[in-house]
Amino acid sequence: MVSGHLDVVGTDAAGLTSLTSAWRQRLREVDWVAAPSRLHGDLEPWCATAQPPPRLLETDRLDQLLPVLKTALQEGQQGVLLASGDPLWFGIGRLLLASLPSDCLAFHPAPTSLQLAFSRLARPWQDARWVSVHGRDPEPLVEALRQRPPALGVLTDPGPGSAETVRRVLVASGLARSYGLWICERLGHPRERVRRLPADQPLPEDLDPLHLVVLLAEPPAAPDPDTLPLFGLEDGLWLQHEDHPGLMTKREVRVQLLADLDLPATGVLWDVGAGVGSVGLEALRLRPRLRLWALERRLGAAALIQANASRLGVRPEAVVEGVAPEALAGWPAPDRVLIGGAGRARRQVLRAVLRVLRPGGRVVVPLATLEAMAELREDLESARLEVAVGQVQFWRGVPLAEGTRLAPLNPVFVVRAWRGGEASGCPPDGPP
Repeated sequence: MVSGHLDVVGTDAAGLTSLTSAWRQRLREVDWVAAPSRLHGDLEPWCATAQPPPRLLETDRLDQLLPVLKTALQEGQQGVLLASGDPLWFGIGRLLLASLPSDCLAFHPAPTSLQLAFSRLARPWQDARWVSVHGRDPEPLVEALRQRPPALGVLTDPGPGSAETVRRVLVASGLARSYGLWICERLGHPRERVRRLPADQPLPEDLDPLHLVVLLAEPPAAPDPDTLPLFGLEDGLWLQHEDHPGLMTKREVRVQLLADLDLPATGVLWDVGAGVGSVGLEALRLRPRLRLWALERRLGAAALIQANASRLGVRPEAVVEGVAPEALAGWPAPDRVLIGGAGRARRQVLRAVLRVLRPGGRVVVPLATLEAMAELREDLESARLEVAVGQVQFWRGVPLAEGTRLAPLNPVFVVRAWRGGEASGCPPDGPP
């Protein structure tokens, strides 16, 4: 039977000085104190005043420490182990519980590193997400960024799961323009440091090993349209809906859809379910004389799309907030149509489009499921359009400690159909 007792006490980076007077006194009363080696410089003179002084143990090599703790507890000894923040939140607590009897352990948490980080940034964090890349594959970080959280805390380590890994994942995701990157070092220590660093440059080499990263979403700075690529703009360049960030066509899929639309030099382009306007507005950069009519049902979409248009130096003919197919009434007959939304009403929208599509016109529909593709194909072939279907699948490189791994984006099925006859602009090409 184990008769010893271990108090696991949370601290911040200040270590001993962050403890209450009661806990500092407790350190002098126990048989031993375990703590990271970085805290021993303060602990040694403090514990040396006790009679007899407690034995000091290092927690840096837990595999070597656990057998020592187990023996000490079996012998009825009393001890204190100092840990960072909350020992049961990505801390040492899980490993202690897996190796030592739980009835001899008591946990006394301090504020977590994330609590301290957001307090230093003076930002509420009830809407924040967090992930850990501490000794882990960065895939959870990749997945979190795809959802574009307003705030994201990332626990890091000095090795493979470092702040530099976070920076490189942010850049690879195309979101370097959309997040401020903050490094929080030695939180709670008199020499703590919190600084914002540019995501498009390697991080400085003087980062303290005890740090974490906070990514805060922010509107991307307005670009100079003349310096932007002709098409295939980064995802992070676009202004987003605040309640649904990331609800847009990803860059790689956008490039494919622009190719499938086979844009004429002139004519009318409908973008139905325009989201933030990314496909339609990039089409105007490719074909400035096109007349873009964009429809999005989300409240505030018109102002957002117009703001994105201004940032890119293009001007759509009309941006409408409404529900298709009803909102399409009275629009000029289209030469090209992209149906990117509409959900369950997609089939009704397609039928409304087919009634007014001009000779030589083309319809492109990106889809998430095969079942939806089968339904639309039936309507397209009944309307005597030529139909081609395909799947678009892309992978993005994710930095690892020793190289790069490819992380898949969601696959997209694409239906494209064209009507025989001569269009107002360039004729469409044949089947793929």
